[in-house]
Amino acid sequence: MGTLAQEHDCLLLDLDGTVFRGHELTEGAAEALEKTPGRALFVTNNASRSAGEVAAHLRALGLQAAHDDVVTSAQSAAHVLAGQLAPGSRVLVVGTESLAAEIVAVGLDPVRLYEDKPDAVVQGHSPDTAWANLAEAALAIRAGAVWVAANIDATLPTERGLLPGNGSMVAALKAATDADPQVAGKPAPTLMLDALARGEFRTPLVVGDRLNTDIAGANAAELPSLMVLTGVNSARDAVFAVPEQRATFIGHDLRSLHQGAHELKVGPQAAWQVDTDGSTLTVSTTNHDDGDGLSIVRAVAHAVWSTPATTVKAGDDTAQAALQRWSLT
Repeated sequence: MGTLAQEHDCLLLDLDGTVFRGHELTEGAAEALEKTPGRALFVTNNASRSAGEVAAHLRALGLQAAHDDVVTSAQSAAHVLAGQLAPGSRVLVVGTESLAAEIVAVGLDPVRLYEDKPDAVVQGHSPDTAWANLAEAALAIRAGAVWVAANIDATLPTERGLLPGNGSMVAALKAATDADPQVAGKPAPTLMLDALARGEFRTPLVVGDRLNTDIAGANAAELPSLMVLTGVNSARDAVFAVPEQRATFIGHDLRSLHQGAHELKVGPQAAWQVDTDGSTLTVSTTNHDDGDGLSIVRAVAHAVWSTPATTVKAGDDTAQAALQRWSLT
């Protein structure tokens, strides 16, 4: 069996928290992506920048990326609206000029004020979004405008830590309007499917750090996924994830793409014996090597997902140390 990267002809890579955090690459990202044999598409929920700007940022960080290698939730949001509105319809933009440009690209007319009588509202991340912008959108939504959010990520991973994301601003508008937006980005499948339309791929793989967007989006699009631990969610989060947010594979970071697919897959692991007694799992060591240190996470995740167990305990000191490392007890 080959490595995970060798078994998939296209990687649908999340950016924030997976490939980079702000202006810094995640651990091993450059080396891992350089060695990847298939097509790498960068699929981002962040609608603040154009595909060209994102590609330029990736190149500045030392990665190879062309305009057509980037798929943004701004593009998907524009496509969603174009499918529902007549050409030339007015769309109130809460977001950057890059988001407004995507609205123009699909034949719609971007505006910024409620007085412009918009037929729809599109909302994407912008660090400059203020109360006044939300007020214009709230008036339009309450008047019946179609509302599409590029994404609903509550936080945005940066080199400084987690900052408010578009989902936090969406939550403010939901509270102000008692309405719910259509969502173009992950976890809806639209963004993934838009990415797959860039080529004829047989074995795509979604790679991301966030369970409720990246992994849920992969499952919604019926695609396998690799969860990496470089961003928002933890190993414990992965183990106790709800069914629609469960990953196929779990790895430390993008370097995991070059480990064996069988090693990364959630399932029974040779290094660990897991016994079930009602709602309790007991994990004990065997005489096998635990590989990259995450094998216990994959083993416990498999057991939790396939049994009614809600409590995990160790059967020996080695298992106890491993479980504590990942906050599983």
